Amino acid sequence: MYLEVDVSLYPLAEQYLQHPVHDFIEVLEKHGCEVENSPTSSIVKGESEKVFEAIRIGYEQAVLKSGCVLIVKVSNVCPL
Repeated sequence: MYLEVDVSLYPLAEQYLQHPVHDFIEVLEKHGCEVENSPTSSIVKGESEKVFEAIRIGYEQAVLKSGCVLIVKVSNVCPL
Protein backbone atom coordinates (compact mmCIF):
# COMPACT_ATOMS: atom_id res chain seq x y z
CA MET A 1 0.00 0.00 0.00
CA TYR A 2 1.27 3.47 -0.90
CA LEU A 3 1.51 5.93 2.02
CA GLU A 4 2.38 9.50 2.73
CA VAL A 5 3.73 10.11 6.21
CA ASP A 6 4.31 13.45 7.90
CA VAL A 7 7.27 12.98 10.29
CA SER A 8 8.90 15.40 12.70
CA LEU A 9 12.04 14.46 14.62
CA TYR A 10 12.93 16.68 17.57
CA PRO A 11 16.33 15.90 19.13
CA LEU A 12 16.48 16.79 22.82
CA ALA A 13 19.43 18.46 24.56
CA GLU A 14 21.24 19.03 21.25
CA GLN A 15 22.85 22.35 20.40
CA TYR A 16 22.66 21.77 16.64
CA LEU A 17 19.39 20.13 15.60
CA GLN A 18 20.18 19.92 11.89
CA HIS A 19 22.74 17.11 12.27
CA PRO A 20 20.41 14.48 13.85
CA VAL A 21 17.55 15.52 11.57
CA HIS A 22 19.76 15.29 8.48
CA ASP A 23 20.97 11.83 9.56
CA PHE A 24 17.35 10.70 10.02
CA ILE A 25 16.34 11.96 6.56
CA GLU A 26 19.39 10.31 5.02
CA VAL A 27 18.26 6.93 6.40
CA LEU A 28 14.80 7.43 4.91
CA GLU A 29 16.25 8.21 1.49
CA LYS A 30 18.71 5.30 1.60
CA HIS A 31 15.78 2.93 2.17
CA GLY A 32 14.04 4.06 -1.01
CA CYS A 33 11.61 6.59 0.40
CA GLU A 34 10.84 9.85 -1.35
CA VAL A 35 11.30 12.73 1.11
CA GLU A 36 10.05 16.32 0.86
CA ASN A 37 11.47 18.58 3.56
CA SER A 38 10.02 21.66 5.23
CA PRO A 39 11.35 23.63 8.20
CA THR A 40 9.48 21.61 10.86
CA SER A 41 8.63 18.27 9.26
CA SER A 42 9.13 16.02 6.26
CA ILE A 43 6.68 14.19 4.03
CA VAL A 44 7.84 10.64 3.39
CA LYS A 45 6.29 8.78 0.45
CA GLY A 46 6.47 5.15 -0.54
CA GLU A 47 5.24 1.63 -0.01
CA SER A 48 4.17 1.01 3.59
CA GLU A 49 6.73 -1.72 4.31
CA LYS A 50 9.66 0.43 3.15
CA VAL A 51 8.41 3.58 4.86
CA PHE A 52 7.76 1.99 8.26
CA GLU A 53 11.05 0.08 8.19
CA ALA A 54 13.00 3.22 7.27
CA ILE A 55 11.32 5.23 10.04
CA ARG A 56 12.07 2.48 12.56
CA ILE A 57 15.74 2.28 11.60
CA GLY A 58 16.14 6.07 11.48
CA TYR A 59 14.54 6.49 14.88
CA GLU A 60 16.62 3.73 16.46
CA GLN A 61 19.80 5.35 15.13
CA ALA A 62 18.72 8.78 16.37
CA VAL A 63 18.02 7.64 19.94
CA LEU A 64 21.44 6.01 20.18
CA LYS A 65 22.95 9.50 19.89
CA SER A 66 20.52 11.49 22.08
CA GLY A 67 16.98 11.59 23.35
CA CYS A 68 14.41 12.64 20.82
CA VAL A 69 10.72 12.93 20.08
CA LEU A 70 9.29 11.53 16.84
CA ILE A 71 5.84 12.60 15.68
CA VAL A 72 4.30 10.56 12.86
CA LYS A 73 1.03 11.10 10.93
CA VAL A 74 0.16 8.48 8.31
CA SER A 75 -2.30 8.68 5.40
CA ASN A 76 -3.19 6.06 2.83
CA VAL A 77 -5.57 8.48 1.10
CA CYS A 78 -3.13 10.74 -0.67
CA PRO A 79 -2.42 11.86 -4.22
CA LEU A 80 -0.25 9.56 -6.30
